[in-house]
Amino acid sequence: MSGPATRQGAPALSLYQLLDPEVLANPYPLYRRLREESPVYWDPYLHAWVVTRYPDVVEVLHHFHADRTPTPERLDQLGMGEITPIAQVMVEQMLFLDPPQHGRVRRLASVAFSPGRIAVLREHIGGICDRLFDELAGSGGFDVMTTIANPLPAIVTAEMLGVPTSDHLLLKGWSQDFAEMLGNFQHNPGRARKTLKAVEEMTHYFHAAVKRDAVHPTDGLIHALSTAEVDGDRLSESEVVANVIVTMVGGQETTTNLIGNGLLTLLREPEQLDRLRADPGLIQSAVEELLRYESPSQHTARIAPAGAELRGVPIPEGDAVMAVMGSANRDPYRFEDPDRLDLGRQDNRHLAFGWAAHFCFGAPLARMEGQIAFSKLLQRFGSLALADEEVTWRPNLGLRGLSELNVLAS
Repeated sequence: MSGPATRQGAPALSLYQLLDPEVLANPYPLYRRLREESPVYWDPYLHAWVVTRYPDVVEVLHHFHADRTPTPERLDQLGMGEITPIAQVMVEQMLFLDPPQHGRVRRLASVAFSPGRIAVLREHIGGICDRLFDELAGSGGFDVMTTIANPLPAIVTAEMLGVPTSDHLLLKGWSQDFAEMLGNFQHNPGRARKTLKAVEEMTHYFHAAVKRDAVHPTDGLIHALSTAEVDGDRLSESEVVANVIVTMVGGQETTTNLIGNGLLTLLREPEQLDRLRADPGLIQSAVEELLRYESPSQHTARIAPAGAELRGVPIPEGDAVMAVMGSANRDPYRFEDPDRLDLGRQDNRHLAFGWAAHFCFGAPLARMEGQIAFSKLLQRFGSLALADEEVTWRPNLGLRGLSELNVLAS
């Protein structure tokens, strides 16, 4: 595809280049150029600053504003009133809140999303994996995405929320549609229609689930969020629904992409795959390295506060800033030999789950699902290989994942 070019005819540094399937398949050379040539880069095509070095990404995630969703009133002023239902949900999600609102919602939600609640799911996750793998026995090969990476987190999420696990296909469909906006909206507003439909259906579904739970309580997250109380403060029903949606989407998309990206990486690095087979105790550090190496979430947006400056470059207050975690996780000034996969890497404080107050709420669950899925996959199948070196990446520029991943297995 044609796109903006530098004076020497090389591709411009713009993240616009991710619209090229070849660049999307391997964005790391583009990230390397950004880090080396212009680590704080004004992207005229996205109307945003692009930040790619590890310490700068940390600074943006830590100190810049997360409250970046236009209010419904502002959307009306901009002639974009049709997407007001999306904004109404997003303005109550902790992902898009600044202090003190963010602290209030996260504090209440943390009562529900405790380590103990996650630990209870460990046995269930193992059982779900076993059932999924049983269906693949003797098949000789399968698409990892449709048989494992998509259904596993969808079923786990349904169970965690306290809704029927038979609804997991619904949840996955909504999650993918909402993720289209989270990963692409600033690049392609035309995707909003699909997201609108998903938001309308999800909102109706989860309001009904909250009301049903009030009469017939479950032990799921919907009940826990609805009843969580700190110093007399509780979440409103709309806040419960909004944060159930963001938890559902984040939990599914991160884990789906971790499993797909991670297995692809291992199959392309057979020595590391053999290393993990020979030493299953490496599984925790292996998952952390896979998260660093092919991060499920590649970038996120923030808004510059007053007086912001990065590497001597002043950032005007209110400007959008794209913090590229996928690049920071390959920064050679932070990680030794960052383009080398090392499942035993010790110093591995990657940014795949973000940083500071907005560190991914579902990180413990995603890690657990990844560890269990990879461990059981290697136990079940003594031989795994790519059926085709060519793989298909989802056209999602921020949430990096595969559409399909066909493997041969025995």
